[in-house]
Amino acid sequence: MSMPLNISWRSIALWKRNRDVFLHTWKTNFVPPFLEPILYLVAMGMGFGALIQGDIEYHGQSVEYIKFLAPGLVAISIMYGAFFECTYSSFVRMYYQKTFDAIMATPLSLEDIIAGEILWGATKSFINATIVLLVISVLGYATLPGLLLIPVIAFVGGLMFASLAMLFTALVPNMDSFNYPFFLFITPMFLFSGTFFPLSVLPQWGQDLAMTLPLTHISNMVRDLSYNMFSTDVALGAVYIVILTAVTFVASVQLMKKRLIN
Repeated sequence: MSMPLNISWRSIALWKRNRDVFLHTWKTNFVPPFLEPILYLVAMGMGFGALIQGDIEYHGQSVEYIKFLAPGLVAISIMYGAFFECTYSSFVRMYYQKTFDAIMATPLSLEDIIAGEILWGATKSFINATIVLLVISVLGYATLPGLLLIPVIAFVGGLMFASLAMLFTALVPNMDSFNYPFFLFITPMFLFSGTFFPLSVLPQWGQDLAMTLPLTHISNMVRDLSYNMFSTDVALGAVYIVILTAVTFVASVQLMKKRLIN
């Protein structure tokens, strides 16, 4: 059964291949996303948070800093899960391991390979975010029923970040060049997307700029759902994600196909 861009359901075969490799090394893959949020919550939530006088104001609610921080960690895990997977890992499979070359000898098309990589990147976001969500839920920083929708946001947001990452993978000449998108794109989002502090503390131009960043919308959606708040941020974020994912997915498939052919 074919889809636009000559993508077929055979792309699932590549997803399964990456899944099998992931499960083979599951211990090293599961431990970091489990321990990382705990370290952040202790170091920043309890440490830095102790220096903050009073609660954080968020959509008319007063919340402890550590409770404000916790959903931001989920959002960060969504971004990192897909972006690392579809930049460094995909580049290694493409350029060094020659995995793509080997798979092209099978019935999979070039588009199938790229789509399978993006789908696996989204899956990594889902896995990492779900582990972090489990940790903060046990600690009481995310509650039912809203938290049940966060894994959905993780997968869809993962598709967006995986598609963006694949764009960079299609364009960079070598692995060292990934320093540019990470320094100029990922790091600013990590710091200024409402993950560590409310955007309301920024000047208006800073808030407007932050709203153009993909992670801002993921962060707002995850935090709203963690607090069982169904505000306009959730609807706005959904529209933003769908549009950006559609554009970057098509562009990344086309550019990666051109690179692989050349």
